[in-house]
Amino acid sequence: MSAAQKSGPLVGLQVVEMTGLGPAPMAGQLLADLGAHVTVIDKRAGERIDKDVNRRGKKSIALNMKNEEAVKVFFSLITNADILLEGFRPGVMERLGLGPDVCLQKNPRLIYGRMTGWGQEGPLSHCAGHDLNYLAMTGMLHAIGEAGRAPVPPLNIAADYGGGSMFLLLGVLSALFERSQSGKGQVIDAAMVDGVPAMLGLIYSMLGSGLWQDKRQDNLLDGGAPFYRCYETSDGRYLSVGALEPQFFALLLEGLCLPAEFSRKQMNRQEWPALEEAIGNAIKAKTLDHWSAVFVGTDACVAPVLSIEEANAAALNTERGNRIRLNGITQAAPAPRFSRSQPDTPSPANRTGEHNSQVLQELGFTLDDIKHMQEKQVLA
Repeated sequence: MSAAQKSGPLVGLQVVEMTGLGPAPMAGQLLADLGAHVTVIDKRAGERIDKDVNRRGKKSIALNMKNEEAVKVFFSLITNADILLEGFRPGVMERLGLGPDVCLQKNPRLIYGRMTGWGQEGPLSHCAGHDLNYLAMTGMLHAIGEAGRAPVPPLNIAADYGGGSMFLLLGVLSALFERSQSGKGQVIDAAMVDGVPAMLGLIYSMLGSGLWQDKRQDNLLDGGAPFYRCYETSDGRYLSVGALEPQFFALLLEGLCLPAEFSRKQMNRQEWPALEEAIGNAIKAKTLDHWSAVFVGTDACVAPVLSIEEANAAALNTERGNRIRLNGITQAAPAPRFSRSQPDTPSPANRTGEHNSQVLQELGFTLDDIKHMQEKQVLA
């Protein structure tokens, strides 16, 4: 699909992505979802990527970057690009001769987006790490889980994608806006250990105001409060309760057939154990379906805890159409929504290198040039 055939608010934006895992590919996918023309530079051709959601809507060219002619192809892509995304350890792109200084010399308008866990500089910048480690060093992981037990990994969403992909996107799109005024590109150093703390503003505020204790399951939003946590139902499933405000807590009590005078005890921390026991016993007496029916459509801020497959089939999501199915995989539809420039349904990926010829011809190379590249192993 060419850029002209796509739709969405980012149609016309040219993005080059270095192949990798996690946050950078997610950022590239979200740009592609909204209409950007994203070309991934892969190391090998023929690898199946049809089940990789982060590869949807992108093109793939497989280049042997040890070949000088392949490097020339890379720079042809860069010369025509608005954004480059890479998620290697600091120094890798420089050792390949593809660092920011070289690329910005080739294209002074290029926005060079770099994604790491520890940052391009700092005491841990050259160390390996994963989402869990970055969360551990930011303080967020310490706040997640039950008191007296080990912290619970919140999948790999908070650091990789929340503090990583989203802040990489914020950086490159901010630089894109700035370029519209200055005409110049720049380098974006997006580090997960920078992005995660930026998401903790509310917690910092509460901690600074004396409204947050720096320990697990002892606060309003970490499962410490009886009106903001999950409870087991009679069928061994779970109900989420988020009745923070007094008026919502009153509706929770009403639905559970608990005494209305419990409302006066809501913010009395000394009463929390008793309230938790009363709420827990009430919920434990009935099934999840029962409570879902009781609270549906109310402002009690109560919802069933659904599995991923159950959420895919839930009316909330099917009616909004926020899931699509590509290559047999149910996945999120492009988000957010736009009043005028709504994106297309993304095209699924197939194999690495499947767009070699198409990408090269778009860059101006002839079929003879491409045949020569194949013979000289320029194409991986």
